[in-house]
Amino acid sequence: MFWSSRLKGLRAAGVLGMNARNTGCILDHNPRCRFPYVDSKRKMHELCREIGVPTPDLYAALLSHSSLRHLPRLLEQRTDFVVKPDRGAGGRGIMVITGRNGAHYVRHNGTLLSAEDLRQHLSGILSGLFSLGGNEDEALIQQRVIPDPVLEKISYQGTADIRVIVYREEPVMAMLRLPTKASGGRANLHQGAIGAGVDIVSGRTHHAVLRDRKAEIHPDTGESVIGFQVPYWPDILEMSRRVSRAVGMGYIGADIVLDRTRGPLLLEANARPGLAIQISNARGLAPELAKVDRQHGGPGERGT
Repeated sequence: MFWSSRLKGLRAAGVLGMNARNTGCILDHNPRCRFPYVDSKRKMHELCREIGVPTPDLYAALLSHSSLRHLPRLLEQRTDFVVKPDRGAGGRGIMVITGRNGAHYVRHNGTLLSAEDLRQHLSGILSGLFSLGGNEDEALIQQRVIPDPVLEKISYQGTADIRVIVYREEPVMAMLRLPTKASGGRANLHQGAIGAGVDIVSGRTHHAVLRDRKAEIHPDTGESVIGFQVPYWPDILEMSRRVSRAVGMGYIGADIVLDRTRGPLLLEANARPGLAIQISNARGLAPELAKVDRQHGGPGERGT
């Protein structure tokens, strides 16, 4: 009885559940043949270059273990960069290098990494240690995003990002993910980052949660996370629309970061975006999706 009444309450609040997301959004609007464009960060990078959407520069893509012998040459002129698996998920395997200290690399948290440690990490990526399904993967060396200073007061060490849910090429919900000390400087809600709901029209934060509890102040900086105006908001929405159109999917999560000199950059797109964005916004996705369906004259055709 308790669970039945709770389920009715969630439905009345317009909360989109996982089953409804999987069948009514992902299965119906995301053709399987288009998944490689979002599951591969390298392919997404190439697509963004084709359609003119700014994205972090790709310095190198290592395709096999034998390519690791070129690592000293590839990195000799690089003082900062990001290493990540091409088909990783949930931020696993990403390593941010912010500088050098002699023969060692300096990570974003100040710890030192030897050249051999870095090579071993890259080898793990190539072996599929962090990839979807555990299959062999590619290792990418990418530009490190230098966060826009406007985000420094509401973020700890790492890079905040903006997640925009796009349904049938219309942005319907957004949140700002803010790293904390507890999250290790990562913009990952499950690891302890703050999720701040962003009004889709104005681009201003209106509600926030930390580990599913309402939050108003960043625990490490002491600054309010409510009422923050996300810079470049119209550009962010337009980038999200263009990426959705280019990948040929009707339901995606576009992840965008704000670089100090380049402005908004498309970091990646997700064909299976999570549902915690509803908690960050304190409202459900279902009514927003229904509104778009009405504008399009119906729920649309099933993908293949």
